[in-house]
Amino acid sequence: MNTITIILAEDHTIVREGLGILLGLEKDFAVVAEAANGREAVALVLEHRPHVVVMDIAMPLLNGLEATRQILRTAPETKILMLSAHSDDAYVKQALAYGATGFLVKQTASNLLSKAIREVHRGNAYFSPAVLKRLSRCEDKAKAKGDLPPKKGARELSQREMEVLQLIAEGKANKETAWELDISIKTVEKHRQSLMEKLDIHDTAGLTRHAIETGIIESSVQGTTVET
Repeated sequence: MNTITIILAEDHTIVREGLGILLGLEKDFAVVAEAANGREAVALVLEHRPHVVVMDIAMPLLNGLEATRQILRTAPETKILMLSAHSDDAYVKQALAYGATGFLVKQTASNLLSKAIREVHRGNAYFSPAVLKRLSRCEDKAKAKGDLPPKKGARELSQREMEVLQLIAEGKANKETAWELDISIKTVEKHRQSLMEKLDIHDTAGLTRHAIETGIIESSVQGTTVET
């Protein structure tokens, strides 16, 4: 029997530990590492090269969407299965745009999680039933209207700009952002200016709204510090 190696990326310890215990019951699964934030997930994937990452979206320091983009850039053979408490269309579409192979909501039955991991490992897309229904409806409507995919969006931002945007949306001041990313305050200011120019948004509140609307962070993640 071939073993499927897995990394769990989830910032809530009790959820992460519970998932580890659950997946440990499957004879063909091996959880090789656990990450509490997106940045740690990226580093662990480079170290372990797992078959599948079970990835939460809303995590500190680096969200699951940007972590997915960075992982697939350096380890394209790894499959990403998103596991989120939210299944809003914006989150699902962003996850797929960034390269996720599947998307499950956390209310999903445990047997579907195991099935989803095996399917994405084979290279097949897998979604929670409710998510799949909505995706099908959206696809049908798009075909009927002849809609084209948008040409502009958050994916135009660089890796560093995405990291800065998340930290801004989490309420971090320039000094805190510089410390988190190990860059100078002047460099943070340049990235802020670039973000505003690229997104045509000219205040911190607007950047935060954009981050929430595009699934970069969840509204509950936003910090209380606001710097303008």
